[in-house]
Amino acid sequence: DILFNLAALCAAVAATAANSPSITAPAQTYRWVDDKGVVHYGDSVPAEYAGKERSVLNGQGVEVGHIDRVKTPAELAQQAQAEELARQRQQHDQTLLSTYVSAKDIEALRDERLAQIDGQLQASTTYIESLVMRLGALQERAMQFKPYSSEATARRMPDDLAEELVRISNEARNQRKALDAKRKEQADMRAQFEADIQRFRELTAKGRS
Repeated sequence: DILFNLAALCAAVAATAANSPSITAPAQTYRWVDDKGVVHYGDSVPAEYAGKERSVLNGQGVEVGHIDRVKTPAELAQQAQAEELARQRQQHDQTLLSTYVSAKDIEALRDERLAQIDGQLQASTTYIESLVMRLGALQERAMQFKPYSSEATARRMPDDLAEELVRISNEARNQRKALDAKRKEQADMRAQFEADIQRFRELTAKGRS
């Protein structure tokens, strides 16, 4: 009967397959270059080249994989730094897009912040001018005393005058340093705002394209 013969045939095929030796996949072959530039092939890579760049080939010699060389600690640190900078840049881009509606919003905030620093600079400049005037008056008074006066009858400079001269001189120097730092802060802020405006325009232009 036809059904019986078909079943018997299937059983015979299955038995034959079970008894036949298994077919193994061809082993992988590696291709690498030694220190002299000579290309080598083999089913394993020598230990001295384990950290080198190499290709993985199938049984037909076609490249199916690639293994990069082991990076040095310096290269790994540089890669980590670049990835961190990229992450910060992406986060900053997201902040720009979620905070501002248009470039005019950034410009308005820029003008407000720079105006605040301008006010601080003007106040510092006025204060320094007052210190300079005070210091000039003290120096003029000090000329009446030794060691600045050449008069034989000149008295030794009073301690309170000497202390005030030192105090005002130090305060003026410190205020000038603070003024220079504030000017640098203003310049850095202006540059950062300009960069943010340019970046915001680039991001929004991409979104419209």
